[in-house]
Amino acid sequence: MAFGFNSTTDDVLAGVDLTGRTILVTGASGGLGEETARALAARGASVTIAARSEDKLDAAAARIGKGTGKKVETGLLALDRPESVRTFAETWMAGHDQLNILINNAGVMACPLSRTKEGWEMQFATNHLGHFLLTNLLLPALKKGAPGRVVNLSSAAHRYATVDLEDPNFVSRDYNPQVAYGQSKTANVWFTRELDKRLAGNGIRAFAVQPGGIHTDLGRHMSQEQLNATLQFMEDQGIALKTIPQGAATTCWGATSSDLEGKGGEYLEDCGVAGPNPGPEEPLGYAPHAVDARGAANLSWNSHRRSDKRLPVMA
Repeated sequence: MAFGFNSTTDDVLAGVDLTGRTILVTGASGGLGEETARALAARGASVTIAARSEDKLDAAAARIGKGTGKKVETGLLALDRPESVRTFAETWMAGHDQLNILINNAGVMACPLSRTKEGWEMQFATNHLGHFLLTNLLLPALKKGAPGRVVNLSSAAHRYATVDLEDPNFVSRDYNPQVAYGQSKTANVWFTRELDKRLAGNGIRAFAVQPGGIHTDLGRHMSQEQLNATLQFMEDQGIALKTIPQGAATTCWGATSSDLEGKGGEYLEDCGVAGPNPGPEEPLGYAPHAVDARGAANLSWNSHRRSDKRLPVMA
């Protein structure tokens, strides 16, 4: 069956049986993450939802349980704090033998300049480095759960910027929140491509997802002026807003679709494999810099060095 812009999570998962599959979704205390977790749990998967707020996690778990009759596990995870990522991964691994699907959904967008205690710019730290560290820490479980998939949430905003590997933290250049967000979303695509390249032989395939324009809490750091400018840009580009079930559909499709068997490293949008962006006036597809293989490889080395020197580099 062909899916597209208007497809929802329940549409793409109709007839899919996930009984016995173990899935972890980050940033799942609301919005796209919660809807992704709900839809996957409804198809029989054992789902863990992770986020930084215990109260919001508990509320999301209660809503999912009420809607599906399935109990989901919860775990506290602050992606901008390596010690939190490590503690979460160790705790989760102690209670689970394997992981079949990892969905790196959490993110922050267009926030004012702030840095972690390590000096990392917050969007790069949360959207990329935290997920890089988490994925590496969970690799033993992913390998045991193979064949499996890793789905990384990117954005059409990756077209705003490539990754400045010399100054990812805006130490020597002026900070621009949209450029910083775009850099982090390009990093998500590069990480996907390099991860798939290195782990396909282990039966683990990776996909980057562009969910579309959705009104969620992701834009909570944006001023009204920035939000209005973003909405105007979307209107000018012909980008229509999606509902949350529509926005989470491509994630669920990427995590489960048999159409993706034998594929990996792809950029997905509207429940399909996207091609290159035809031009600046077009809303779909990936930018040329998103397929920079050398950049992806260099990002992996840099991320390893910045996030945790004790890690094997996707070995």
